[in-house]
Amino acid sequence: MNRPQHRPGVNIIPIHGKTPKIHETAFVAPGSTIIGDVVIGAGSSIWYNCVLRADVFSIRIGERTNVQDGSILHCDPPRPGDPDGCPLVIGDDVLIGHMAMVHGCTIESRGFVGLGAIVMNKAVVGADAMLAAGAMLTERKVMGPRELWAGRPATRMKDLSDAAIAGMRAGVMHYAENAKAHAEAVAASGL
Repeated sequence: MNRPQHRPGVNIIPIHGKTPKIHETAFVAPGSTIIGDVVIGAGSSIWYNCVLRADVFSIRIGERTNVQDGSILHCDPPRPGDPDGCPLVIGDDVLIGHMAMVHGCTIESRGFVGLGAIVMNKAVVGADAMLAAGAMLTERKVMGPRELWAGRPATRMKDLSDAAIAGMRAGVMHYAENAKAHAEAVAASGL
């Protein structure tokens, strides 16, 4: 995991002495750009045209997490008044929908960020929690486990049912399998 790898059609850019570390079993789709202090765990997938820019602090992505097409991930550095800065920390088995903006926050394992949603600095998406499509979780807001939040700004709507949790877990499994098929298709395309 520590050696830089060539990924067809992917821009992997070291900066400030930091090179992205992508587990060999992770899928990164062509058109994506991975910059700086990024670590992507086993079985995770970064889909087409995503940008993960860790030029000023770190981005950590756990195992079997998927970041869907067109999403933007970034962080903020430590600064006066905020010595801890805003790293981006994403757990295992997380679903991040298409065109999401995820910035300097924490998404706990099995969290879900809906398509087009925004998660801002120091916000937390709890374990098994869902931020609805198009929602905006503002700075320092904390979603508890199994909660559904929606709106701009996002507010708590209800607790998620067991069926909703099972659906999110099925989504994780779907993306893990689909990533394998896409990796084969990319390899076969000759990129």
